[in-house]
Amino acid sequence: MFYSLYEWWLEFPVDLKDLFSPLRMFQYISVRIVAGAGTAFIISLLLGPRMIKLLKRLNVGQYLRKEEAPPLYLLHAEKEGTPTMGGILIILSVVLSTMLWSIPSNPFILLACATLCYMGLIGFWDDYLKVRRKQSKGLSARRKLLLQSLWAMVILLALWELPQTTLHVRRLMVPFLKNAVIDDMGRICSFIFIAVILVGATNAVNLTDGLDGLAVGCTGSVAFAYMVMSYAAGHFIFAEYLRVPYIAGSGELAVFCGCLLGACLGFLWFNCHPAQVFMGDTGSLALGGAVAIVAILIKQELVLVIVGGVFVMEAISVILQVASFKLRGKRIFAMAPIHHHFEMKNWSETQIAIRFWILSIIFAILGVLALKIR
Repeated sequence: MFYSLYEWWLEFPVDLKDLFSPLRMFQYISVRIVAGAGTAFIISLLLGPRMIKLLKRLNVGQYLRKEEAPPLYLLHAEKEGTPTMGGILIILSVVLSTMLWSIPSNPFILLACATLCYMGLIGFWDDYLKVRRKQSKGLSARRKLLLQSLWAMVILLALWELPQTTLHVRRLMVPFLKNAVIDDMGRICSFIFIAVILVGATNAVNLTDGLDGLAVGCTGSVAFAYMVMSYAAGHFIFAEYLRVPYIAGSGELAVFCGCLLGACLGFLWFNCHPAQVFMGDTGSLALGGAVAIVAILIKQELVLVIVGGVFVMEAISVILQVASFKLRGKRIFAMAPIHHHFEMKNWSETQIAIRFWILSIIFAILGVLALKIR
């Protein structure tokens, strides 16, 4: 929207342009990143209290796993009934601020916002079933994976048709290497690769969402890292200097990431311990999808393993726990995901969240540095 003011200014007669010269600032992505982040943060702060009241009025409360994890229920019993589905606030903040400060017709922005909303709808469906059934089980894992994989196919088809990405989508880029390891993976392998990144990131964020402020705080660090990488990918000189794929128009994703960061900080205002609202699967799946689609669009998919190190830790802890129990009949951790393991070791919820945020910031910095080490 605001970029349109800059385009409107370009049509002014030369003698009138000086009267409206401040409109030039809207052409700069850096200005729109900061403005978008601030807008998303303010929207979250303004709508947050109203959203919490509405969720309470609708009796949309969190249900905990009593039978599956009795020790965990004892620790979190006071959280039962806390409003959930707060991810709606994150989605609204990101979409509204992105539409205001980016170029809405940009195909990368459209794909990013569509992925955010689509994954949020899957999460909303899951949360709705939990609330309606008054239990902690919603959508089956198989159905979630199917719906997420279908969207991976949509992304592949879109990128295959876009002139800016039709060649890049086929390539396999690996961190620390200048050139693609594989120049043409073909449609099937490209789909599998995109599906693994999208499904993996989405569910890894979902697994991390178990403590007040944990997932949203870590996502903020990841959003900041990909904001920097998106800006570089969309800037020909920076992309050439860093030897990363230059993708025309992808710089607008930096505005999207800025809005995502602002929305995360705004939601954290209400989600920090003790949480007034939970994001639910509505938020965690949306955030995971948003991070994944940006990584896919700028061809920095595998860097997500570094930048999202906390999410990787959480996912691997679950995989190891399940595999160890099935193969050996023994558990590696006191409880999985790993943040619950530390709860069982008498770490306070605030200690775990802050320490994981610190790790997430370190991983994000390492991920950005990976751009230069080639």
